[in-house]
Amino acid sequence: MANLLNYDIYDVELTSVKDNTELWKLLIETMSKSIIVIEDIDCSLNLTGQRKKEEEEKEEGRMDKHIELSYCCFEAFKVLAKNYLDIDSHNLFPSIERLLGETNMTPADVAENLMPKSITDDPETACLEDLIQAIETAKEDMRVKAEKEAKGKEEEEETLKKEKETKEKEEAAGEVKEKKR
Repeated sequence: MANLLNYDIYDVELTSVKDNTELWKLLIETMSKSIIVIEDIDCSLNLTGQRKKEEEEKEEGRMDKHIELSYCCFEAFKVLAKNYLDIDSHNLFPSIERLLGETNMTPADVAENLMPKSITDDPETACLEDLIQAIETAKEDMRVKAEKEAKGKEEEEETLKKEKETKEKEEAAGEVKEKKR
């Protein structure tokens, strides 16, 4: 959309903004023809002093709603590539298709990597290579997380097994004492 309208894109991460004054200064510095993407919008409650109120509401039994969003499939990626880079195909598409099939990555994370970060002779290839690197990193992170979870589960099962054995020994020792009396 920004390319079509010739707008600048500003990415504001609210966790790095200290207060309303700093946010106001950031917004004033943006150009009139711009799109402002606000990350960590839930952190904005700290800027307005509403965080305390939200915590009090949670204590009163308020339930937050969780929305499950799907991960980016190759078809969705192609739409994003068309929108962000104005391309329908590229020699890196097969690698991206394979990696997206093996990894969970949100459309927002994919789109973030499709935005040119610097001026190059071939921004499409640079963005697609950035995306491939990001997917590979996400894939490795998923692998490490799965290994940690498996190890934690194995350790938990071992602990439960030892506790059960200890309890059985204690019960058996108790029965022996009862018979001696």
